[in-house]
Amino acid sequence: MFEINVKKIDETQKTNCGSFLQTPFWCEFKANHGWQYNRFELQIVYPKNEVLDNDCKHNPTENVIEQKTLEVSALNRSFAKGFFSIAYIPLFPSLPYKCTEQSLIDNAFEQDGVGVITEEIITPETQTIEFAHYLQDIANALKPHLPKNTIAIRFDPDVSFTDLDERDLFNYGLKTVSYADKIKLKKNFVDIQPPDTSIIDLTLSEDKILSKMHSKWRYNIRYAEKKGVSIHKYLINNSNLSKKIDKFYELTKETNARDGNSSHAKSYYLDLIQRSAQNHEQNIDSPLVTLYIAEHEGDEIASIMTLFSKDEAIYLYGASSNKKRNFMPNHLLQWTAIKDAKSYGSKCYDFYGMSPEGKDEKHPMHGLYMFKSNFGGQNIHRIGSWDVPVKFIYYPYCFAEKLRAFWFKKVKKMIKGR
Repeated sequence: MFEINVKKIDETQKTNCGSFLQTPFWCEFKANHGWQYNRFELQIVYPKNEVLDNDCKHNPTENVIEQKTLEVSALNRSFAKGFFSIAYIPLFPSLPYKCTEQSLIDNAFEQDGVGVITEEIITPETQTIEFAHYLQDIANALKPHLPKNTIAIRFDPDVSFTDLDERDLFNYGLKTVSYADKIKLKKNFVDIQPPDTSIIDLTLSEDKILSKMHSKWRYNIRYAEKKGVSIHKYLINNSNLSKKIDKFYELTKETNARDGNSSHAKSYYLDLIQRSAQNHEQNIDSPLVTLYIAEHEGDEIASIMTLFSKDEAIYLYGASSNKKRNFMPNHLLQWTAIKDAKSYGSKCYDFYGMSPEGKDEKHPMHGLYMFKSNFGGQNIHRIGSWDVPVKFIYYPYCFAEKLRAFWFKKVKKMIKGR
């Protein structure tokens, strides 16, 4: 359906824009922690979209066949001592055809509900068939350029919805198309990147951002300041950086013991922030990683790590002490990072992960959901991880992956009483 030519490239001008997961900075960082990566240029010829084709009848001279050049990074992780590997492509691709702006759709109905539509409407749902083929065609084009032991190509597409039911319906449509058209496309049981998150629009003024927050959250920020909580930032090879990472890791272990989660090794966090610092010392245009620590009367009581790029700011990791939690240090930490991200020039602040739902107080993720969503951002729901199997061994691997997820997310937490 899509004609795709692939060329491996070693350099790119896109070092600090788009998704941070696609930046050379992030890929090189992951390559230092067990991954391999390659960057490719894709020259794509898009077929005539049926919706666009109908619209073109009003203007027969318009050429509806598009050609685009895109760049993509593919990460490979080996297993079983290199016997096989998974190719992972985060936050790529987006939908092949641009959707009609929501404001135009909202204004399409006038006069007591009578529809007045002057142009064809393109939505994610109208291009489900194309998108299923799009993923497979990209995978097929990339396959010859990936390691020979690759058993599947895993995508986390850059497709999201503000309505949870619409996301689930779109995924159901992809599954249906894959079955009907015999496309080798499978929804992975485990999502690699968090599909559900809350995003704050940083193009708004600080006053507007504050006004969108829950009133209790604004109060908590002021309360932390009133109680004397101070926020300290560590970046660009600060002389105390290694010591502060030690403290961050100590808080991380305390948080994990409380919540029953796991984390990376301390060297992982240190490498991430030092790599960012080294790039900026060398005037390399790449994302900026910052460690924030909240202190109160000499006690370091909470910490977060963020990443800022030209397009987005990401709340990567967070940890807090069991002490002085009533002083609301986490609210002040986030507000400080939000203001800094806006000053840096990022367009949005992504809390990067929460449950899809959680307003019900009985929901196990109620606390996390309310903490992040009450900062006033837009809750969005990405479609999660989709695999294109390449070799048969993928299927037993997928089964083992599902068992592992069940063990860590269900059984171990149940054993610990969570």
